[in-house]
Amino acid sequence: MGSKKRSSNSEPEVVEDQTDLATDNTVSMPSKKKSKMDNKKDEEMADRVVAPSSVLPSSTAPMERKKKRKQMDKERRRSVLENDESKSKQMNVESKGNDAHEPVASSSSNGLPEFHISVFKDLASMDSSVREAAVEKMVTELQEVQKAYDSLENKELVEGGLKLEAKKDDGLDNCASSLRYAIRRLIRGVSSSRECARQGFALGLTALLATVPSIKVDSVMKLIVNLLEVSSSMKGQEVRDCLLGRLFGYGALARSGRLTKQWFYDKDTLHIKEFMSALISLATKKRYLQEPAVSIILEFVEKLPAEALLDHILEAPGIPQWFQEATDVGNSDALLLALKIREKTFIDSTSLNKLLPNPFSPSKLFSADYLSSIDNCLKESTFCQPRVHGLWPVLINILLPDTILQSEDAASVSNSLKKHKKGRKYSSSEEEIEKNIQCFCEVVIEGSLLLSSHDRKHLALDIVLLLLPRLPSSFIPIVFSYKLVQCLVDILSSKDSWLYKVAQHLLKELLDWVRNDDVRRVAVIVAFQKHSNGKFDCITKTKTIKDLMAEFKTETGCMLFVQNLINLFLDEAHASEEPSDQSQTTDENSEIGSIEDKDSIGIVGNADFLKGWVIESLPSVLKHLKLDPEAKFRVQKEILKFLAVQGIFSASLGNEVTSFELQEKFRWPKAATSSAICRMCIEQLQSLLASAQKVEEPRSLANVHEPNDLGCYFMRFFSTLRNIPSVSLFRTLNNEDEHAVKKLQEMESKLYKEERNCGLGSDANKLHALRYLLIVLLLQVLLRPGEFCDAASELIICCKKAFAAPDDIDSSGEDDLDSDSAPELMDVLVDTLLSLLPQSSAPMRSAIDQVFKYFCGDVTDEGLLRMLRIIKKDLKPARHQDAGSEDDGADDDDLLGIEEDEDIDEANIDETADSDEQSEDSEAVVGSEGADKELAEDSDDSDGGMDDEAMFRMDTYLAQIFKEKKNQAGGETAQSQLVLFKLRVLSLLEIYLHENRGK
Repeated sequence: MGSKKRSSNSEPEVVEDQTDLATDNTVSMPSKKKSKMDNKKDEEMADRVVAPSSVLPSSTAPMERKKKRKQMDKERRRSVLENDESKSKQMNVESKGNDAHEPVASSSSNGLPEFHISVFKDLASMDSSVREAAVEKMVTELQEVQKAYDSLENKELVEGGLKLEAKKDDGLDNCASSLRYAIRRLIRGVSSSRECARQGFALGLTALLATVPSIKVDSVMKLIVNLLEVSSSMKGQEVRDCLLGRLFGYGALARSGRLTKQWFYDKDTLHIKEFMSALISLATKKRYLQEPAVSIILEFVEKLPAEALLDHILEAPGIPQWFQEATDVGNSDALLLALKIREKTFIDSTSLNKLLPNPFSPSKLFSADYLSSIDNCLKESTFCQPRVHGLWPVLINILLPDTILQSEDAASVSNSLKKHKKGRKYSSSEEEIEKNIQCFCEVVIEGSLLLSSHDRKHLALDIVLLLLPRLPSSFIPIVFSYKLVQCLVDILSSKDSWLYKVAQHLLKELLDWVRNDDVRRVAVIVAFQKHSNGKFDCITKTKTIKDLMAEFKTETGCMLFVQNLINLFLDEAHASEEPSDQSQTTDENSEIGSIEDKDSIGIVGNADFLKGWVIESLPSVLKHLKLDPEAKFRVQKEILKFLAVQGIFSASLGNEVTSFELQEKFRWPKAATSSAICRMCIEQLQSLLASAQKVEEPRSLANVHEPNDLGCYFMRFFSTLRNIPSVSLFRTLNNEDEHAVKKLQEMESKLYKEERNCGLGSDANKLHALRYLLIVLLLQVLLRPGEFCDAASELIICCKKAFAAPDDIDSSGEDDLDSDSAPELMDVLVDTLLSLLPQSSAPMRSAIDQVFKYFCGDVTDEGLLRMLRIIKKDLKPARHQDAGSEDDGADDDDLLGIEEDEDIDEANIDETADSDEQSEDSEAVVGSEGADKELAEDSDDSDGGMDDEAMFRMDTYLAQIFKEKKNQAGGETAQSQLVLFKLRVLSLLEIYLHENRGK
């Protein structure tokens, strides 16, 4: 049975062996691409194998069959070796690393040059230079091959040779086999995702199509579809690779320029329409293919004349329908293509009627109705983030043309500096541009993108970045509107915000954009602060506004900034959408106290906060400014006039007053200015005068004929406005304050004349210092009525005694000074200065220091002793007192309402000193009567050697420290206030020691 089974299976086994042999032969052959003659020999050899085996008896032993097979294998190998030797002159085998042997496409035997297919490996290299070198080598060799192929008379002999898998039905009949193989290989290569294969193979295909005219365009388009066809069995990455390969193939065809040449050769060609239809069909398959497909069309459109666009692009099958559906599906790429075609043709095509306004014009393009109709297209352009879609630069180029921008910026500075300008005169084109950008910002940025998702807010900020390089300074307030600034504030207020880095990048680019342009810088500062109520830096925790303000270097820039801040202060059109800070207060709280009392708590509401920022910012502009004295004085005068008008005066009729003497018009806000704002203006005015006094040249160096005396200018300005009937002080003064203000004006005027007449020297410095003290004291009387009348009277008496002529001295109040028992003039002056110290502001202390500096050489020993006694004075009861006295002291402390520790904390003192620099109203409340009683019962060590008069003066000094502070919540202790007073007196003693060295 076993022998029968073997004999019955013996024939199929032989057939299997024969089949394997044939298979081995056919598999090994493709690597060497045999010719027809070789194939015939192989068939004969196979016949020789089959014939004997067919007649083998069934009884042949297996060993014999095995020997036969070995013998046939030897014959086959010998035949292969003989064929290789015979073809050694026809084939050139290249070996590279571990790669398989690669043949060349042509040889000298058939009359064609060699083509080394190893270049295809270099096309996928990551190095662009390697790819470019490979493309150049490939194109050069294939050009030579095709040139030689075209010169052959009998091309059939070559066609019968080596073909490298090229098929005859691919439409490339006029191409050499090597060229046909290369085209097919390049088309398959653009679908590869390996390294940079798509870029390299697409570049090779582009170069080959551009340099070899024998390649037919329609054949290439068919090959792209056939070789990169997406089948139903493909999934995921395979489908993506094929679709991207077709996209790169069409891109190579468009870039090669063959389609453009085809149109110039034959204007009725159908190739362009077929190409457009194929590309649009591909774009509709996947969302990620749409933008690159349209970019290929845009590049192709740039190479075609307008006639070809109308006949071949817009009329291609599928294109009109694609444009019609754009607004419904939100196709931003279709809108981009329509705008570019309209830009080149200047013709309103019926295919674009639904997508573009007809007739087309920028005003209609940026109208509210049209922008609303394409809103879906604009919002859907966010799919390509973090890149900005190509549609937006095109829209911005139409929105802000270059021809208008140059003339706009040239006149921006001069127009911005014109005062009280109701409105700027625009040409018709400028008015149209302003209207367009206003509508664009309101409808697109504010009405659509900023109200949508984070991605669209990101897009809105990117659009602002695109606008900046082309944006005229006059349009900055339009772009940086309330909603945009609020969006920035919201994002920058927290570092965890999703768009925090995007907003930071916008601020960085914005700072770079305004760095060398004062007009832009001013407009950005005003826009940011106006729409954040002066809190931009505070909310965003940045120093954006501070850094911008520190960059003003020129007089023109400073004057422009000052003028814009003044306009911002007087602007009543701005109504903040934020709720007021007082919006949650109850009716009961709103009725408590007078308006002045409520204002004293703090600046109420966002509008007042913005005005407060304007008032504080005006003097700070001068902090980092380095100008010549004349230019700086002009800036100071503008700031001084504004602070004086808004802080000291008010208009009785209307809100505008014209001074014919000054030839200037002054304005006030339509709404009444609060008392808190007026006080801020006066305080900043004091600081401005104090700063001017510090930096002024000494009287020995100053120009006597035309001094830049800001104090003198203020007093003349103050007198002029007081003489205008329709202008009054912001508050009504009582008779004593009114008399004090009048006397201070008269004395300052006399001292000014005396200063001008005395020439240069120490007397001029004394007069100058006294004048500034009088000016600051006048402002202090206006700021705090009823508190400085006595001090003003004493200071006026000292000025009269020291400098005024005997005829000018009034008899009233002078009898005590003229009597034998009258104190020395310097003692009275020192007492007056000391009486001003306890409740003095920083500018007041600065003026006191200047006066003391120039008069300290004449200070008597009695004056110094009084100052030293103040330093020695202590509120604490003596440690050696008995129990009864301690009880009395405790009762006194209860009466005073003062609680103090045994030792003063040094940190508390420093903190108190800092707070004193900021506000003069931060002192504790203690009754003057209780203070007097405390001082009377103090230890003998503290008041030893003091007579009744000295004790009375000491009581007066200390009583002023604690005056009207009893009910203030969180007030400082009496001890800390005393320490502050001592520190101020010590500063005077330090000046004395510095000015009297060696004495």
